[in-house]
Amino acid sequence: MAIKVLDEEKLGDRLTKLTVRSDSLGPEEWSVRVLVPHGLSGRGASGRGGGARPLLTLHHGGLDDSASWTRHTDVERLSRDDDVLIVMPDGGRAGGYADWRSGPRWQTFHVHELYELMRERYRASAVRAVAGVSGGGYGALLSAAAHPGTFRFAAALSGPCTIRSPLAAATLLAATGIAGRVNPFDMWGVPVLDDRRWRAADPLHLAAGLRGTGVHLSCGLTGRPGPLDPPGPWSAANLAEPVVRSTVRPFLRRLRALRIPATAHLYRDGTHGWPYWNRELQRIWPRLMASVGVR
Repeated sequence: MAIKVLDEEKLGDRLTKLTVRSDSLGPEEWSVRVLVPHGLSGRGASGRGGGARPLLTLHHGGLDDSASWTRHTDVERLSRDDDVLIVMPDGGRAGGYADWRSGPRWQTFHVHELYELMRERYRASAVRAVAGVSGGGYGALLSAAAHPGTFRFAAALSGPCTIRSPLAAATLLAATGIAGRVNPFDMWGVPVLDDRRWRAADPLHLAAGLRGTGVHLSCGLTGRPGPLDPPGPWSAANLAEPVVRSTVRPFLRRLRALRIPATAHLYRDGTHGWPYWNRELQRIWPRLMASVGVR
């Protein structure tokens, strides 16, 4: 296996933290959190019914990590009665959801290696769904579009739907350079000049690959504080909401042209943060579970 488990730490009745090293990501160690159904504990345990379980992958955004979903959302409560396996992997500080031209191969790690680990260690089935927030929402769309038929459902919460518009490309390059402290052109080269590589990592260009996959998008329209925001200083990170908004409508038009159904929740005010993503997760949870056959 191209991914090796270095350590396993039990964090609760259902939650386990794995420390792993992957051939696709080099010598660094990364964390993967796994949330199992009630009755399934430990490697090889059969749990209720003894069969394989559908797998939901949840991707965090930049500057977050594998702990973010259980720290900031109700995913443990929402899933307490659902017979589904949930995996929440690290995605890197920036640019952590596509295979780079020079550097890590994040998509290979998330879509292939991590799935094989979940299948071998927790008996994950081939029935899969994926969701993500911010850059992880982009990662969810990219994973599903680049691997047609692999995921039953893909949800992007405040996630950019294209990386090739001038505004989206500039934002991505700046975020990767600042947050990741790496040369952002190591990802896919220079926009326009290396457009072939950029197209290969662009959900809008790959949208036809979403045929047969349920798609849901959400974001705020303004980035201004909304009903879930406590008093406090405004952050420039909230500009990401109107940037995402600028990518959602072209993406929806492309899906309509391809006759691929999709839903969207575009709310007016609300910042680029977990209170809104937790709300959106609660809204789409029944659809996520239905997509993988969990009632």
